[in-house]
Amino acid sequence: MTTAAGVQTALTVPERFRGPDTTANGGWVAGTLASVVAGSGRDSAVEVTLHRPVPLETELRLGQVANTVTLSKGDEQLVEAIPVAEEITPPPFVPFADAARAEAGFAGLQDHPFPGCFVCGVRAPGDGLRVFPGPVGDGVVAAGWRVPVAVADETGNVPDAIVWAALDCPTGWAHFKPGEYALLGRLTGRVYGRVLPGGTYSIVARATGRDGRKLYGESAIYETDGTLVAAARATWITPR
Repeated sequence: MTTAAGVQTALTVPERFRGPDTTANGGWVAGTLASVVAGSGRDSAVEVTLHRPVPLETELRLGQVANTVTLSKGDEQLVEAIPVAEEITPPPFVPFADAARAEAGFAGLQDHPFPGCFVCGVRAPGDGLRVFPGPVGDGVVAAGWRVPVAVADETGNVPDAIVWAALDCPTGWAHFKPGEYALLGRLTGRVYGRVLPGGTYSIVARATGRDGRKLYGESAIYETDGTLVAAARATWITPR
């Protein structure tokens, strides 16, 4: 629907794509809005700010005015996405075998605050992404991502929403000890190449700083030969 305020459509986040039990995974939401901003060109980074938690199984309003895309519930704006002219510095490549071995050290296997998370939760294979980033160096974590075939869309492609989701949680786990958590406040990302259903990739993330309740991190997805597929920079907000 096109109105004086721009293009508006309805969006409902399925319960499958949850982070905490009652709200949407921030990376999935960010990637959904980013794909509207970037279209099929993927020719710039997109900055997505999450102002409020996004509810599940609730009809929301997706709006676009010029290059700005928003997600709202009634009159309350929940998320805003805009293109940004900046480069994202990815953490260095970690070979898949090393990234996969690091999963044994994933802090969430000891105590996970959101075990049902679509990305990093301990859900059944094929249901969640099962990205379990473990330590590989000072402030750096990595995981070997085995992409479930079930996340492909009707065209056989892995949507950007899934790719952004995979970039999201590892930036938090670069900081977290068992049982610790924060909520995603902002994710700036760019997708450079295609992720294949059933493929294997290295996901690498590093902690880049802390300022009060804000945690900062960067992440990347690499093909097995080290080709960069996607990168992101995140800001997390710890609970009061």
